[in-house]
Amino acid sequence: MASVDSGEGQAAPAPVPAPRATVTHVIFDMDGLLLDTEGFYTEVQEKILARYGKVFDWSLKAKMMGKKATESARIFVDECGLTGLLTPEQFLEERESMLQELFPSCVILPGVLRLIHHLHANKIPICVATGSHQRHFALKTQNHQEMFALMHHVVMGDDPEVKAGKPSPDIFLAAMRRFEGNVEPSNCLVFEDAPSGVGAAKNAGMYAVMVPDPRLDVSYHKQADQVLSSLLDFKPTEWGLPPFTE
Repeated sequence: MASVDSGEGQAAPAPVPAPRATVTHVIFDMDGLLLDTEGFYTEVQEKILARYGKVFDWSLKAKMMGKKATESARIFVDECGLTGLLTPEQFLEERESMLQELFPSCVILPGVLRLIHHLHANKIPICVATGSHQRHFALKTQNHQEMFALMHHVVMGDDPEVKAGKPSPDIFLAAMRRFEGNVEPSNCLVFEDAPSGVGAAKNAGMYAVMVPDPRLDVSYHKQADQVLSSLLDFKPTEWGLPPFTE
């Protein structure tokens, strides 16, 4: 008969799973990942299309997300059959005036501040790589200066090193090169919400965590190394990063 204190019958502690990978540097997309701006694009584009009796849907949204403005405008006009009715340049001009009024009111998405403050406090180098150009970046971030001040650097879509938009790896490789020291792509973890952004991260040889809008079809998830419904669900230890303390 086993003694009372032998430990028999007690559950062994669950083994700690091995990390998916061990990363040392983190790169964040901005729109739809850190800041809730994607809804503004949808709202404005729906208004423009309504004039032509057309509907803006999520299959089109998926193709436009994360792209440079000129490329997304071309996709918009082509996919919606507006050639001859609206040029990509006219679309951008009209969209711009509406967006400028909306951008300053954007809010930070759930889980963002906790993760950024955690990484910064643990001296994990972090940066932003966004397809937004400088003027839009300024409008979107004007009420969130404190958070963006924690970034080692920011690379924008109109940066001279970014020759091609996502899914080209240009922007993430430029972001990696601006960290101090010799950083390898395999040391980098990218957070993205857009399929083209995930593609850009993978094309750069980096790991990609996707936090997609729930309306995005699951077929767009397949390139990501991990898919989360919110940054609140991210567990740093799964990527060899320091654990949350709270």
